[in-house]
Amino acid sequence: MDTEETAPLLLATVEPELRRVGFAFVAGATMAAQLADCGPLDDWTAFAASWNDMPVDTYMADQGRYRRRRHAVYTADAAGIRREPPRPHYQSRDYNPLHGGIERWFEPVAPQWDAGGSLTTVLRYCQRLFGALAPTATGWQVEVHQFRIEARAGEHGLPTPEGVHRDGVDYVLVLLVARHNIASGTTTIHEPDGNLLGRFTLTAPFDAALVDDARVCHGVTPVEAVDAAAPACRDVLVVTFRAAAVA
Repeated sequence: MDTEETAPLLLATVEPELRRVGFAFVAGATMAAQLADCGPLDDWTAFAASWNDMPVDTYMADQGRYRRRRHAVYTADAAGIRREPPRPHYQSRDYNPLHGGIERWFEPVAPQWDAGGSLTTVLRYCQRLFGALAPTATGWQVEVHQFRIEARAGEHGLPTPEGVHRDGVDYVLVLLVARHNIASGTTTIHEPDGNLLGRFTLTAPFDAALVDDARVCHGVTPVEAVDAAAPACRDVLVVTFRAAAVA
């Protein structure tokens, strides 16, 4: 199967919705098929297992210990997708009033995932979709975030402790990797004035939210453990694209 020819056909099921309302929910089975037409997913099981080796996010302004995180930066352009040297994740307070205004240095995504497997496939999918939405963009700055949000007895986990927000980029993909023993975690999409546009819950592996960050805001409700005596977590891969060069 020629991915260059088939990927646009699959992406066409998402692109119109993003253009129309600024966001799209893609069910896991559909998303997995779209990704598979952009590259291999042979190492997905091992990649998903890497969420079990995540350091605690030490920058939490609420002093919470419920978020684990890794981060990496890439460049995507006509020459391909390349890992960049480590640099901090920075957001202004305009976009993140809780954690903005500081350089946050997170532990890196393990470099073994840059070898052309699932992570590269996800980035290639984003490059094709977001490139179709912004055809004048000739290069992208890409940030990849592995997140694990944990819930414990008497303590909810907050996927978006900053509340409903924008990320300060052009486009965002939130891809569910796994949910274990948790309830809630509902994604909400809002107009900049706060008006609710949509809500859905990522429940199955590969369930995805795609967001035009310039047009809409997003948030996720707290997660809680179903069985308070057992481990509970929500694992997601978040990818942001910001145009770095325009024709």
